[in-house]
Amino acid sequence: MIPTHREPTHPGEILLTEFLEPLGMSQVALAKKMGVSLQRINTLINGKRGMTAESALLLARAFKTTPEFWMNLQMASDLYWAQHKLQRAA
Repeated sequence: MIPTHREPTHPGEILLTEFLEPLGMSQVALAKKMGVSLQRINTLINGKRGMTAESALLLARAFKTTPEFWMNLQMASDLYWAQHKLQRAA
């Protein structure tokens, strides 16, 4: 469900607050575990990059979640901003 009263939480923020911080895992450790660059993790966490299918698969493997979990977070954000843009244009 897409929140209507607020912007959906970016997948990077969920990654940081619900996974990395509780586990005491650094971005460096996650990047190494996933086999990706630190920059890729950092830009995702800072909301400068969206969730890709590849990242969703790698995060699902790293945290024993599903790739759909991560992609649904991105989709909610994408739909929110698309709806916002259409409403402004109308």
